[in-house]
Amino acid sequence: MKLTEYISCDGLGIAELIRNREINREEALKCAMDAAELLNPDINAIIELFPEPLAASDDAGAPFHGVPFLIKDLALHAKGVLNEMGSRLAQGIRAQHDTDLMKRFRQAGLRTIGRASTPEFGYCPTTEPVVNGPSRNPWDLARMPGGSSGATAASVAAGIVPLAHANDGGGSIRIPASCCGLVGLKPSRGRVPNGPDSAEPLSGLAVEFAVTRTVRDAAALLDAVKGPGIGDPFEILIPGEAYAGSMLKEPGSLKIAWMNEPWSGVEVNKEVRDTIPKTAQLCEELGHQVVEARPSLDWEHFFEATVVLWAANLAVFIDYAAMLTGRPVDEDHLEATVLACYREGKQIKAETLLRAQAAANQVCRGIGGFFQEYDILLTPTVTQPPLPLGVINANDPGLDAKAWSKRTFDFCPFTPLFNTTGQPAISLPLHRSSAGLPLGVQFAGRYGAEHTLLQLARQLEQAAPWPLNAPLLEQRS
Repeated sequence: MKLTEYISCDGLGIAELIRNREINREEALKCAMDAAELLNPDINAIIELFPEPLAASDDAGAPFHGVPFLIKDLALHAKGVLNEMGSRLAQGIRAQHDTDLMKRFRQAGLRTIGRASTPEFGYCPTTEPVVNGPSRNPWDLARMPGGSSGATAASVAAGIVPLAHANDGGGSIRIPASCCGLVGLKPSRGRVPNGPDSAEPLSGLAVEFAVTRTVRDAAALLDAVKGPGIGDPFEILIPGEAYAGSMLKEPGSLKIAWMNEPWSGVEVNKEVRDTIPKTAQLCEELGHQVVEARPSLDWEHFFEATVVLWAANLAVFIDYAAMLTGRPVDEDHLEATVLACYREGKQIKAETLLRAQAAANQVCRGIGGFFQEYDILLTPTVTQPPLPLGVINANDPGLDAKAWSKRTFDFCPFTPLFNTTGQPAISLPLHRSSAGLPLGVQFAGRYGAEHTLLQLARQLEQAAPWPLNAPLLEQRS
């Protein structure tokens, strides 16, 4: 199998070739390893390639049987594999067991070939950690791939693997999907298990899943990993029909609201802003009812609560890493903004944390009311095309937690809301800038309604297909 053939396939496509014996698992693996050897020096995304892929199901009927895969070096982990979280503080930490989701990735037939970089503790919308150096966007190597799942996204967009693990506590699946031209589905809270180490990570804000090239890969993977783990604190309703099947059905005429100016008032790049009425028109042409409307949100109230929740959780996370390694929590082991946020997180009182949780609950009720009237909210995913490397600097010593969070939110004010509400949201690569850079748009749906998002996403994918990869391999050949 030639590399050009390999990168033209999504995950299900590779699995089908293996199932039909047109190629075997080892040929697919060789393509992935060859692509990594050729392309990773450019994008600096993979920090460890395993000598052998991690064990996975041998069942030829597994949906992703034999498909090469990468895991992000944060939260999810595999037994015996390093889990260093993009931090000097966490170097050498090795997982003692698989997380529930890792087990499901294996059962789905995915062959994990390595670990990909992450910003320190995932606390950044770009992937430029001091310990690993910056990961680069395969569409433009001088620009960021987004974060915090930017390295896995860059690997998929470059063509090394057709899909890869990602997680999202404020936009970290959707932001890199937008920057790298991918499909980035953040499932509903509780759809994918977080056990056994966590029940509701980041106070319920964080969700595990993946970035993919195609909508059908996202649907099939969600089928493979959905459902509660043992001891999960709650379960959400699982649809009776598989997502891969329901995705093929027409969603009917959806009521779609759109907005392209954020609640924060931060300026949105004109090319980004213009993607929304264009997308709205496309949705109208597909038979949907589309209106300009926005939910009411007290931005400052929401922002203050989110800063508290992020900082308090970060402090606990860092203390745990320090306990495992015996290293001090100081300037030699943490980047400047992460250390500042850690120190502020340590000072947060219980009553302040509880007030932040109550504020988040108020936001959920208000946004939930809006979605009683509308099926979908359409927004930009981020406010700018992928920024040059170094613009969002997590090692800036002049920022406290609030200032750092504002810098983050200025780039991605549309995504964190749906971490708070727990609703599913998806970024689709429907547009390009005048410079040829991907511009994603975000669709958020009702809680638990991934099937509606996937049906709409499939419609849009067929109506306005996007390239599966950046042209990096073509440039290197």
